[in-house]
Parts: sequence; C-alpha cells; structure tokens
Amino acid sequence: MKESWKPGTMIYPLPAVLVGCGADESEYNLLTASWTGTVCSEPPMCYVSLRPERHSYPIIRRTGEFTINLTTASMARAADWCGVRSGRDFDKFAECGLTPLAGEKVAAPSVDESPVSIECRVREIIPLGSHDMFLADVVNVRVDQALIDPDTGRFDLARAGMLAYSHGEYFELGRFIGRFGWSVRKKKPRGRKRKIDTIK
Repeated sequence: MKESWKPGTMIYPLPAVLVGCGADESEYNLLTASWTGTVCSEPPMCYVSLRPERHSYPIIRRTGEFTINLTTASMARAADWCGVRSGRDFDKFAECGLTPLAGEKVAAPSVDESPVSIECRVREIIPLGSHDMFLADVVNVRVDQALIDPDTGRFDLARAGMLAYSHGEYFELGRFIGRFGWSVRKKKPRGRKRKIDTIK
C-alpha cells in the first residue's frame, strides 16, 4: 500500500556535484547542486538548475560556461560545505582544500580532485519557478587517469567511491549488481563434458 503526498521533488538518489564557474581566478567559485543530469546523448547535453539568488547564478549567466564535477566519498565534506556557504564570503577552493584547474574549452574552473569534470557551454536558460535551468552543451570531459586501466584502457569509475545525495543525506555508492542490459543477456551455454570410456 502506498500513501499519497503533495507534489514534490522525490527523484532520488541524485549526484551531489560541484559546479565550477568564473572566467578568471579572481571570481572562481564552486556550488553544490543535485538538480543536474543528462538530457541528450547526441549531441551530448546536460543541465543544472539553480536558484537566481545563488552567488554563482549571475556568473554563469554572464559567462555562459560552467563545469560539473562529480564527487566521491572523500569529497563529501567539501560537497556539503560548498552547498551551505556562499562564494560571496569564502574562497571555497581554499576553504575545502580543493585544487582549481583552468578549463580547457571553457572559461570556468574544474576540480582536480574530482574523478570526472564536464565542461559545459550554456545553450539556453529556462525559467522554471524557484530554479532556472541552464541547458548546456558538453564541450569537453576530463577524467582522472588513475581510474584508467593501463592494460585495457577501461575507465573504472566505480573504484572512485562515488557520492550520492538522497532526500537530505549523502551516501557512498557500493555493491555492484550488473551491467546495462544484463537482465536480457543470454547466458553462455556451458560446455558439455565428454564421456570417457573406461575399460572394465
């Protein structure tokens, strides 16, 4: 049996990302966002939804560029701190011991400690209500080389200990269940054992 509640935001878990912005070091800032995600594969597009009163909002609106930095369990304190403190009052990179990297394709910093940093260029700003959606093209992706298998070239993001946000709480992603499509993948037939004749 289910109980009905009033309409609300109950799509969980979500990533707790650090959004980087600022055209130069003097205005570099980070803010934490969970209203973010993929909207299209080809061309690659994503979004982040922000309240207009956030310090980073006018920076991103002016520059038209930002980064989405995935976070790990080891970055949980920084992710939370950057969500409850304002860049008007603090240098968040310095306060959280994070290292800014100038963007390769955008005028916005990424976070060196992040396993994946996604460089984004705003395509459209959509007013929605409490938040405005910054719909963006993905123009570059930077990944941590330490998570790339040198023999296979496979990127193993699971080893990073990814951080997730669920209804006001943070969790580290854990147990592996299966790869995409595993529910319909045919099982490989087991080889038949050859009968061995024995001399009695």
